[in-house]
Amino acid sequence: MPGAATCPRCGAPRVQAADCPRCGVIYAKAEAHAVAVAIGPAPERVGQWPASEDDEALELRLRTFAIPVALLVASLAVWSSLGHFFVRTFASMWVHETGHAVAAWLCGYLAFPGPWFTPVANTQSPILAVAIAGGLGCAAFRCWKADRRALAAACAGVLAVQLCCTLLLGPRPARQFIIFAGDGGCLVLGSLLMATVYAGREGAIRRGWLRWGFLAIGAVSFADAFAQWWGSRSDPDRIPFGYNEGSGLSDPSVLTELFGWSETALVRRYVVLGCVCLVALAAVYCWGLWQEQRLIRARQPLPSGTPPPR
Repeated sequence: MPGAATCPRCGAPRVQAADCPRCGVIYAKAEAHAVAVAIGPAPERVGQWPASEDDEALELRLRTFAIPVALLVASLAVWSSLGHFFVRTFASMWVHETGHAVAAWLCGYLAFPGPWFTPVANTQSPILAVAIAGGLGCAAFRCWKADRRALAAACAGVLAVQLCCTLLLGPRPARQFIIFAGDGGCLVLGSLLMATVYAGREGAIRRGWLRWGFLAIGAVSFADAFAQWWGSRSDPDRIPFGYNEGSGLSDPSVLTELFGWSETALVRRYVVLGCVCLVALAAVYCWGLWQEQRLIRARQPLPSGTPPPR
């Protein structure tokens, strides 16, 4: 009933938030459902998709196969010439340029990602640095107040990275980081895009089916960059050295010729970053399966006489 001290669905202690941290139900909807059940069954509306155990089982299957299948299909697309052209042109190139821009913003430099080239300012912008720090701090505070502890921790972590990059990195290390973050962005941002498969039920990413688009973009971007640098371990000719028309030297050429990186260090750093992203994605994958299985168990009816879980 409204105002109860426990969750209307699973019986867990109620918190000062819109939804239950244990089973994920929105308190207002659960209370409305309880009132409707007490009054009597409502007439079935034609065309309505009923929430049922089948939906939960389907979500569990999606969480089990979505990311592995997406990475497999993306790898096959990258290995074919025509598929690689479409992947690079319509997906990974944009994530690559966004990686440059995000790294620049974290270091306090203005940047505008564009097709095949991202112009970056020559000097830091204090206004940009303060605006980004303030936005991340505000987001972390609001998520904490709303009992979104994971999101609050994520915002706080990004804020810490932003402060370190802005305050501790000099111009030369910052430039190297920004250039490295092109394919590095494909690996990191691609992993984050794939992780949106586990977005909350009531969020816009899940309700609007955006997570499937993000999954596809993230998978092909990650596969494109990781295949490039993994293959470069045994075939140095695959390293994209050279000159890009309209934008100057390629990223690997800049890092080796202007900043003195060796080919071995260049390849190793990208491969290590890709492996770290895969390990993190595997951890998120296991967490997503565990979370959905826990929700299914919480929604199962308790045997008669069993006290609600605490």
